[in-house]
Amino acid sequence: MKKLILAPMATLSHEAFRRCVARFGGCDEYFTEMINAGSLLNDGPWEKFYLMGGPEPEKIVWQLTGNDPEKMGRAAEILAQKEGIGIDLNMGCSAPQIANTGAGIAWMTKDQGETRRMVNLVKRAIEKSGNKKRLSAKIRLGGEDFTESALMDFCSMLVGEGVEMITLHPRTKKGKYREKPRWEFVEKLAQKFPEIPVILNGDVKDAKSMESALKEAPDCAGIMVARAAAQKPWIFAELRGEKLDIDCQKLALDFIDDVEECQPKEFWKTRLQRFFAYYCLNFSFAHYFQTQMLNAADNDDARNRLNSYFFKCSDDKIMSL
Repeated sequence: MKKLILAPMATLSHEAFRRCVARFGGCDEYFTEMINAGSLLNDGPWEKFYLMGGPEPEKIVWQLTGNDPEKMGRAAEILAQKEGIGIDLNMGCSAPQIANTGAGIAWMTKDQGETRRMVNLVKRAIEKSGNKKRLSAKIRLGGEDFTESALMDFCSMLVGEGVEMITLHPRTKKGKYREKPRWEFVEKLAQKFPEIPVILNGDVKDAKSMESALKEAPDCAGIMVARAAAQKPWIFAELRGEKLDIDCQKLALDFIDDVEECQPKEFWKTRLQRFFAYYCLNFSFAHYFQTQMLNAADNDDARNRLNSYFFKCSDDKIMSL
């Protein structure tokens, strides 16, 4: 079985959501939300919530983002002291609010010397900590003008600077999710760099899609799942072929409780909205249920709306794999 990994997802890959995934056997690695280097160094009011490592801290990968090499290195010094597998460099986020600042995928399109320096500073920070932490990077194919040779050259630089695992989301900077990911490039990377694990990310949502992806990239070391995990927190159990009966009402109520415990009150509403935008898609009256949950006034109202839905649609309460 390939390694199964939870992707970093903004407003989703926090401890409350990881608890939800862990209740169904969890996965091999949990990537955190993006941790902004500057905010971490400034000890912002929310950073302690981004640094929560439960429920399986030994499986955590801290994903670091930023646009300044020195700040990235200094932030890595902090993260290297935390329990977990290691630090991941976000080089793939193409959201304008990230990429336009020089972070995310901008590291793939700017002068390679600057990117090399940033990677080197982060690697040195990890080594200086004395803790054996892995350095990894999550990337895309590159900009719209990307070429295979440019991708391989970029990854050669990463490996040369000490990156020990690469996750490839095989779309370009402007690639839309409706476009099929180019999984063949995951295979090409895995063959080019057999000395490190290469992880496949993109459009794996069930056993059938995982099988299709692995046909095109049989040498990848693992599968990273993003949006499908938000919709189905039990996705990893499903991919392992396990048989489960899922109490969907209890799962959702437990999630609300965990958000209250693991997130600041200022984040409660947006974290619930983000989760239920995906989770409600599992059910018979998905649009109605989604609208109800997104319009909840507060957490207690969300609980009441949940209970009302499953009272009216009792056949949706238990889902069997």
